[in-house]
Amino acid sequence: MKRKNLTDLRKEIDKIDSRILELIARRGRVSSEIGAVKKTKKQPIYSPDRESHIYRKIAGRNEGPLPDDSVKAIYAEIMSACLALEQPLTVSYLGPELTFTNQAALKKFGSSVEYLSCDSISDVFRQVENGNADYGVVPIENSSEGAVNHTLDMFVDSPLMICSEISLPIRHSLLYKKSNIKSIKRVYSKAEVFGQCRGWIEKNLPLARLSGVSSTAKAAEIAAKRADSACIASDLAAKKYGLKILARSIEDSATNVTRFLVIGKQMSGVSGRDKTSIMFSVKDRPGVLHDMLSSFKRKGINLTKIESRPSKQRLWKYYFFVDMDGHCEDRKVKYALGDLEGKCHFVKVLGSYPKG
Repeated sequence: MKRKNLTDLRKEIDKIDSRILELIARRGRVSSEIGAVKKTKKQPIYSPDRESHIYRKIAGRNEGPLPDDSVKAIYAEIMSACLALEQPLTVSYLGPELTFTNQAALKKFGSSVEYLSCDSISDVFRQVENGNADYGVVPIENSSEGAVNHTLDMFVDSPLMICSEISLPIRHSLLYKKSNIKSIKRVYSKAEVFGQCRGWIEKNLPLARLSGVSSTAKAAEIAAKRADSACIASDLAAKKYGLKILARSIEDSATNVTRFLVIGKQMSGVSGRDKTSIMFSVKDRPGVLHDMLSSFKRKGINLTKIESRPSKQRLWKYYFFVDMDGHCEDRKVKYALGDLEGKCHFVKVLGSYPKG
C-alpha cells in the first residue's frame, strides 16, 4: 500500500478538525439547553458525580495513541467551556496566581470559568459562603507534611460541604536571577515547602537563610527584586517573574502529592466510586475512639484517614476528622453513621464526593 504524502495527510487532518469543531459546537448547544433546564429546576451547574462518570467512560473507551491523561486534559477544557455556557461560574482559591492551589483549580475547572484569588483559606470559604464564588479550592493535606490544619478547623463552623477533590503532584524548583547558586544568601518560600525540600536544601544551600512567606508565587515575586535571594516555587513562576531554573524537582520525596478539596453549598450525588468525610466529637473516656469506630468495622467500611484537632472551646476536647470509602447514601455507610450519631456529642457529614 502506497504511503500518503505530507500534503494528503494534512488534508486529512483538516477534515478531522472540521468534524471535531462541528461536534464541539453541537455539545455546546446541548450544554446551553442543559443549563436552562438546571436553572428552571434550581439544580447546581457543576455535577462532580457526572464529571467522574464522564472521565471513567472516556478512559474506558480510549484506544490510543493518546494516553488517558492527555485525553482527560482535552476533555477538561471542553467541559470547562461548556460549563461556562450553562452558567457563568466563579471559583475562589488560595492565591495569588500560580500557586499550586491555583494550578489545582485549573486542573479541575479549566480555563473558561472565572477565578477569584484569596489571601487566606478562611477567605476562600467566606467568598463561597457569601455567594461571591460558586465553589472554592483549598489544600487539605500533603503526602510529606500531613494535614493542613487551617482547612480542617474551618469545617467546624462553616456550612459548606466538600463536593470534589483533586490530587496534584507537587514539583518544586530553585529559581534565581543569576546562574551561580553559590551567590545565594537567602531563599524564600512557604514554610511547608521548606519542609518538603529539607534534605536538598541542607545538602546544596547549607548556609542560606530561609525566609517563609505566604505563597510560592509571593516568594518568586520577592526573588525577582533581590540580587542575592532565590526562591523555591514552580516552573510557571519562573516564567512569569523572569527567573532562571537552577534545579528542578528538589523535593525530597519523588511521590510528593498535595490533595485539594472543592467546597460548595451542595453535596455531590452518587458516582459509584465515592468517599465520605465526617467530623465528630466525643466525651473523653478510655476506649472511646475504639467504640466510635467499631460501627464502621462491623459494616466492613474502609477508613482511609483520621485526624484530630483541639476544639478550641474546652481544654483537652478534640474533634476527629475521618475519611471513608463509600457515599453517605450507601446503605452500609448510612447505618454506620446512624450508629455513630447515637454515641457522639456531635457528628457532621462534611461531604460525599467522587474519589480524585
